[in-house]
Amino acid sequence: MRVLAIDLGGTHATCAVVEDRAILAKTLVPIADHFLLAPILADLAAALRTFDRSLLAGVEGIGFGFCGLVDNVNSRVSSTNGKFIDAVEIDLNEWSRREFVLPLRLENDARLALLGECLAGAGEGETDVVMFTLGTGIGGVAMIDGRPLQGKHGQAGVLGGHTPVTLKGRRCTCGAMGCAESEASGWALPLVCAEWPGFATSSLAARPLDFENLFACAGAGDKTALEIREHCLQVWGSAAVSAIHAFDPELLLYGGGVMKSADVIIPFLQQHVDRNAWTPWGKVRVRAAHLGNDAALFGVISLFQQENSFVR
Repeated sequence: MRVLAIDLGGTHATCAVVEDRAILAKTLVPIADHFLLAPILADLAAALRTFDRSLLAGVEGIGFGFCGLVDNVNSRVSSTNGKFIDAVEIDLNEWSRREFVLPLRLENDARLALLGECLAGAGEGETDVVMFTLGTGIGGVAMIDGRPLQGKHGQAGVLGGHTPVTLKGRRCTCGAMGCAESEASGWALPLVCAEWPGFATSSLAARPLDFENLFACAGAGDKTALEIREHCLQVWGSAAVSAIHAFDPELLLYGGGVMKSADVIIPFLQQHVDRNAWTPWGKVRVRAAHLGNDAALFGVISLFQQENSFVR
């Protein structure tokens, strides 16, 4: 099966031609710093048309990964979190049929990433999995008995980043207080650093505030960076234990840009889970995802192969 894939993130979209377990071609589409989806659709259509005609031959549909809550039955966005606020008014299936005469299937991007990892990555052969994506935000998704959780309103299992981890944390973009995302995500890291005692005199203060620099400074022994890194690890660990107790997985997968430091993160999380999760049947394994930014693209294939495959 050959399909077109769109993975829409916060700063760019990836457009690709995918066939079974292979990405035949892909291109990145930068996204301007605005909050509307409609102006981007023309760019996405143009990007898909740049692929060689031989690759477009035989394409059966378009799979669209969106960074928000979706109604995948009707291919409509249900809710966004500040960006692409007009998406709930857009009929993406109508857009796809008008532009390409192809059906479109829509899914949450984190759910697609898990489907991709279970098709061709670190979750291959697994049936009970929770996956977190650590990056600008924190994505989460759960699979039980080989079927991704969906829920009546499309949000079951995909709000792992909005698990409360503290009673006195900062306000999250979702409106709640003390979410994992508002305490240890890419967008929250500068806020965490600004409030941290001793930050102004740390080596981290002279660098752009992202996780790559945080882990680099911590690895070099900077005291403040070590403390902030430990704070983030503890937050991710708390969210992991909450997910284990909620969804009963046998495997936790971690993807996203932060996993450039997987050599530190994965051992910490494995030890944290071993100490704190109540799993009398055995130990939950913690593993880094394998497919990187391509995971959701591979997951698109599953949208066309698995009819009615979601746990509702």
